[in-house]
Amino acid sequence: MSNDEFRAAMSRLAAGVVLVTAQEPPLDPDDPRAPAGEDVGMTATAFLSVSLDPPLVLVSLREGSRMDDLLDEQPLWSVSVLSESQRHIAGRFSMKGRISDRLLFADIPYIRGEHSGAPLVGGALATLECRTEQRVPAGDHTLVIGRVLTAHLPSADGSPLTYFRGRYRHLA
Repeated sequence: MSNDEFRAAMSRLAAGVVLVTAQEPPLDPDDPRAPAGEDVGMTATAFLSVSLDPPLVLVSLREGSRMDDLLDEQPLWSVSVLSESQRHIAGRFSMKGRISDRLLFADIPYIRGEHSGAPLVGGALATLECRTEQRVPAGDHTLVIGRVLTAHLPSADGSPLTYFRGRYRHLA
């Protein structure tokens, strides 16, 4: 089986779309005048609930990606479950060779998570704050299992943004 055959087969699996965010630690945590760390975000479709007791979720990150490296040192992170009206956010944070994340967050309404300090997107269907419990190497990805610290429903209305056959879709 080739990579293309596997990719084509997996593209037939519809997935929800989330924005995973985290805040880099300050450059020098001992110096209050040191610049704060930058916000980092990435679009993910490989995200799922793992356990209710304790509440655990899993996100799959490409090994060596900026988010993988960051979550290796920063245990606190957040997830915003995107609605179909937030397709532009998903596209923005999935671009390869993109501009700095600071500029990507510039015109997106968000609040900071009380535990993670990471951006939680306004208008998301749900938001979660997590603390990494386990990191599992899996091929060319890292499976990050996080304990859910908070869960909120900022926008109970709306339909989820989904990804199917290589494109963002909405439920009919």
